[in-house]
Amino acid sequence: MFQNLTEKLSNAFKKFKNKGKLTEADVKEGMREVKLALLEADVNFKVVKDFIKAVTERAVGAEVLESLLPAQQIVKIVNEELIKLMGSEASKLEISSRPPTVVMMVGLQGAGKTTHTGKIANMFKHKGKNPLLVACDVYRPAAVDQLKIVGESVNIPVFSMGTKISPVEIARAGIEHAKKNGHDMVFIDTAGRLHIDEELMGELVKIKEAVNPTEILLVVDAMTGQDAVNVAKSFNDLLDITGVVLTKMDGDTRGGAALSVKYITGKPIKFIGTGEKLDAIELFHPDRMASRILGMGDILSLIEKAEAAYDEKNAKELEKKFREQTFTLEDFLEQLRQLKKMGNLDQLLAMMPGMNTGALKNAQVDEKQMVKIEAIILSMTPEERLKPDLINGSRRRRIAKGSGTTVEDINKLLRQFDQMKKMMKQLSGGGKRRMFGKKLPFNM
Repeated sequence: MFQNLTEKLSNAFKKFKNKGKLTEADVKEGMREVKLALLEADVNFKVVKDFIKAVTERAVGAEVLESLLPAQQIVKIVNEELIKLMGSEASKLEISSRPPTVVMMVGLQGAGKTTHTGKIANMFKHKGKNPLLVACDVYRPAAVDQLKIVGESVNIPVFSMGTKISPVEIARAGIEHAKKNGHDMVFIDTAGRLHIDEELMGELVKIKEAVNPTEILLVVDAMTGQDAVNVAKSFNDLLDITGVVLTKMDGDTRGGAALSVKYITGKPIKFIGTGEKLDAIELFHPDRMASRILGMGDILSLIEKAEAAYDEKNAKELEKKFREQTFTLEDFLEQLRQLKKMGNLDQLLAMMPGMNTGALKNAQVDEKQMVKIEAIILSMTPEERLKPDLINGSRRRRIAKGSGTTVEDINKLLRQFDQMKKMMKQLSGGGKRRMFGKKLPFNM
């Protein structure tokens, strides 16, 4: 996400790095570059104007101009102002003191509202909640069926009354159903609409009045840039939304929506959708997003993904296997599966501090290779996975045939596996640092 913006901001900062001392004129020239980068990213003009003014006022102060490292000071100021622009801190979903917590999902057609209704419900299910999805989209063909499919995918029940009943009545009945059946969270999936459609927008107001939701989340497509901000303003003026969900943040996002929506509406971005899978959703952290935009990575999100994917007990067992040289191809296959659970590999690499996002753009991680490796290992016998030294020429031919690969593919995998075992033994030697789990192989 934000690759082009990150590159352009990086080029703007290079103008500062080439100078030992900065003058006020140097700062203003560099800020012009930053301004252009933000405008090209489709950030709202008023937002850009006020942002540049705030950064410039701080950057021309004595603290920066008289600093030995003024370029670093300016990057620090830009980072702090970006965080402030996007909301300063993460805004969590409010949980009602009197269950159920009612979350009303609204937005335009095609923004991903139904899918993200399921994603957020699933997130809270994993936190111990008992959510219910309520199908209030009676206009779009098969909308109710789509929500049911999403519900089945995450094992969350869906309350529906067909398409002949008023959405207001369905919403009201859904709340009563939740109370009777012990659901402590209700997610109401309303019909996607055009914000200029007064009749449908009026219906949202009626649903709000009928169920008195704890939260009203507006789902907007981040790829629409400044248009997403206009949509957010229209919905907020009518409904007084409590937060925004930005979808398709894994696409060619220019950054306009993420950097503008909080400033224009005064309402926080609460979640971001980062892929098609139903677990591809994150709580929005302004500081982490600013860090990604400036090319500094997002190590905290990376650690959270790793901790969610890895079991600490398994991590200790794995470390022991590395140290004692008992790591097998069966273990390797399990680690591949754990890595896949963490999400898109390109996104994971982009979270690494110092990673050149421009270089990543043309160096896509071949996830098909992981599928090939999995097929090769699954074509081996249990004994071969435990003792790769048994795999002679005839066995390699059999494994290649069974996995739809070549003998050279088998040879390559076995060489890489052997090299990895040697490297891991060196890295885990002495027991000073753990490779996996909560202790990291580097100092924080």
